[in-house]
Amino acid sequence: MLYFIVNSMRIIYMDYAATTPVDVRVIKAMKPYFTDKFGNSMSLYSLGQEAKMALEQSRSAVAELMNAKTNEIIFTGSATEGNNLALKGIAFANREKGKHIIVSSVEHDCVMESAHWLEKQGFDVTFLPVDKYGLVDPAIVESSIRKDTILISVMHANNEIGTIEPIKEIGEVAHEHDIYFHTDAAQSFGKIPFDVKKTNVDLATASAHKMYGPKGVGAIYVREGVKIDPLLHGGGHEFGLRSSTVNVAGIVGFGEAVKIAKKEMKAEAVRLTKFRDRLIKNVLKIEGSHLNGHPVKRLPNNSNFSFDFIEGEGLILQLDMKGIAASTGSACSSASLEPSHVLLAIGLKHEQAHGSLRLSIGKYTSANDIDYVSRVLPGDVKRLREISPFKKARE
Repeated sequence: MLYFIVNSMRIIYMDYAATTPVDVRVIKAMKPYFTDKFGNSMSLYSLGQEAKMALEQSRSAVAELMNAKTNEIIFTGSATEGNNLALKGIAFANREKGKHIIVSSVEHDCVMESAHWLEKQGFDVTFLPVDKYGLVDPAIVESSIRKDTILISVMHANNEIGTIEPIKEIGEVAHEHDIYFHTDAAQSFGKIPFDVKKTNVDLATASAHKMYGPKGVGAIYVREGVKIDPLLHGGGHEFGLRSSTVNVAGIVGFGEAVKIAKKEMKAEAVRLTKFRDRLIKNVLKIEGSHLNGHPVKRLPNNSNFSFDFIEGEGLILQLDMKGIAASTGSACSSASLEPSHVLLAIGLKHEQAHGSLRLSIGKYTSANDIDYVSRVLPGDVKRLREISPFKKARE
């Protein structure tokens, strides 16, 4: 069992959706590539070729876990970079065919902001509505398609509310109309099965630090034959789609994390689902609490709640004083005072969205951790309600 200690306090970590600790086996695999095996993978001499071999072994591992060809895996610096490459690369490479893009309204900020940026460049973007669970309806996707539609982007699983989207069906719709389909799989890859063939995707992004690998490393699957322009130009690294000296040590770590996930993912998903359901059951005993996201079609490690009459930020600080690390939503925008666009998209009012709490668990979460959070949370919610201006305004 791994314990996290900050300022002499043991931390119950409940924010695995934001980032994960690097597995000690991953660190061990990475270490030689910082020192003895530090070569540039583009160099012809043996030190460089040793790095090249390690790079390709990691590429094979990532490809195998998502059932892709090795030459369809492009290593990036992050899932954000991969999502930017998918949207912008497809848009500019195919603008002669059309300038219409379809994106769901619950995408990660990096997809949403890329779409908004493309609007400024003359592209037309349709943002798909979702139901109260955050699900995209494939029928609505189809009805949104135009003659000039070139790309559909719908994430595999939502980073805030954990809802798993019907991407297989959406991919079928896209391919029936000869349109590229991209999915952001950063939250799902390594946690639940993800097969690029079975899900009908043309592009998919993944991230190492969401699955116990290092930060600063990601990957994008680009199906062979897809017409896409690179964002970075230079020495032609990564099949010409991502020029930049590759982060060999980080990629080795990513590859090792993928190998571990392949062995342990199935059993871990079963364990986490039991813990997740136990946590949800306990939290929903609190009066005025609500589960956000689909009750069944959700990631095994995700639970997201909203509480009447309280501010999520205040709850996070209360929990932190009790040694519990949690989140109000996406870690990339948690400092923002604006309510989550995901929670607004599923129909929550501004004050409800502000009262949200995301509890995401992982491989170092224990049953005792679940019980501790379940004991502490009701008292903190009660204290915050006693001083809540929202509740007083209702009285």
